[in-house]
Amino acid sequence: MESRLERIGSITVLVAMALSIAGWWFGYQLHPIWWAMWLAPFPMLWLATRVNARIAALASFISIALAGLAQWHFLHTLVKLPLPTIGFALFAPALGFMFMVLLYRRLAMRRHLLAAAFSVPVLWTAIFFINASLSRNGTWGDLAYTQMDVLAVIQIAAVTGLLGIGFMVLLGSASVAAMLERGASRDARWRVAVFGGGLILASLVYGGWRLHAADEAPGTPVKIGLIALQGPVHPSLDTPKGQAFLHRYVTAVDALATNGVQMVVIPEVAMTATDPAIPDLIHVAQQHGITLVTGIDYTPARGPERNMSAAFHPQGGLPTTYNKHHLMVAFEDHFTPGDSYTVLDSTPRVGLLICKDMDFPATGRANAANGAQLLLVPAWDFIADGWYHSRMAILRGVESGLAIARSARDGALTLSDDRGRIIAEMPSNQNVDASVVGTLPVRTTKTLYAQWGDWFGWLNLVALIGLLVLAVLPRRAFA
Repeated sequence: MESRLERIGSITVLVAMALSIAGWWFGYQLHPIWWAMWLAPFPMLWLATRVNARIAALASFISIALAGLAQWHFLHTLVKLPLPTIGFALFAPALGFMFMVLLYRRLAMRRHLLAAAFSVPVLWTAIFFINASLSRNGTWGDLAYTQMDVLAVIQIAAVTGLLGIGFMVLLGSASVAAMLERGASRDARWRVAVFGGGLILASLVYGGWRLHAADEAPGTPVKIGLIALQGPVHPSLDTPKGQAFLHRYVTAVDALATNGVQMVVIPEVAMTATDPAIPDLIHVAQQHGITLVTGIDYTPARGPERNMSAAFHPQGGLPTTYNKHHLMVAFEDHFTPGDSYTVLDSTPRVGLLICKDMDFPATGRANAANGAQLLLVPAWDFIADGWYHSRMAILRGVESGLAIARSARDGALTLSDDRGRIIAEMPSNQNVDASVVGTLPVRTTKTLYAQWGDWFGWLNLVALIGLLVLAVLPRRAFA
């Protein structure tokens, strides 16, 4: 088998590595170039069957590990993660890619070209499905988010969840690599083209149809305002500084209300309060007949501290509250997580989530199951991840058929519909107050993913078992 290897010089190996590093560097970062990700895996897959297994493994591992350094500033300087955690963030994807290349190589060398092509997305999808199921960071780092600028590509998430997006991206490179394998028969190449290319084409056609279907059903227009004011970090309302900050927000809400907004969202933990029933916010919501949602650092005299979202109603009365489920490691250890979901009894039906909750597809599915059509989401980012984290939230809307209004301090204010279209967007940072107003089309949208959940992830796990069996069985088993 190894005797069929070509004589590939070290220069060719290094060029292939450089191309792969460039593809992953620009395609797999906090603000990626979407098309780079379609090309990034190809050089190592092309190289895999032209060098021995050791070189293929080492080249692929080093390529992805070096490309991961694109996120060093964010992970080390901004988020200040410990070095072992950063090491895992860099080396875990590199290991996954290395095993992916080796499995592809094994199957391609045995002339199972169609299996080799599909082994690439199947193995990667299975790894990220397991990781998302176990990790406290949810789906952070999934390939799906690299494609958020291409609406037709991301619509498949309504069927498969986000896993289907990365699957299609990797299938593209793997199919091309398989069709270029030396000595492959014409029939084998055609099978890869038909099944690999056909699946990608079908996904894009579905995406185009789904976007067109949304244009045919404009939905109910809801005018929403988002505000992120810069100032003290969640000041206590028991202090003059906190009261002054609250007054600035009330003034900003007044200004938006005169513009005819029906709902307003203020960022995560914008203020600290011992009681979520804040009189000024109850009054301003009732005065203007709007739904007002704000993040609160809730510190009761008795009971656990909560990262809370409070919804103040147009008819007045006590606010409806929701406690954040998914807390950021180290940064939010002082909070107690919530364990229930909140959907307002309103028209349209509004669900409440907070920042990191949106990293987990199950939160979107739970709100969809409770009848939500629109999510109001206070958030707080790290500036550098503003684009990326906002797109994670937007994809929850595509998966579960939800419009999203997300107001993030140090990130981005975004209004997006249930297809992932961005209706309005405004960056926020440490020096400038930000606000944006837009009209969201709110529809009742049922998706297969919202009803069936992670069926595609489980399907890939089953498929992976079959591919591994195919890879390890003696060659005579296929005679």
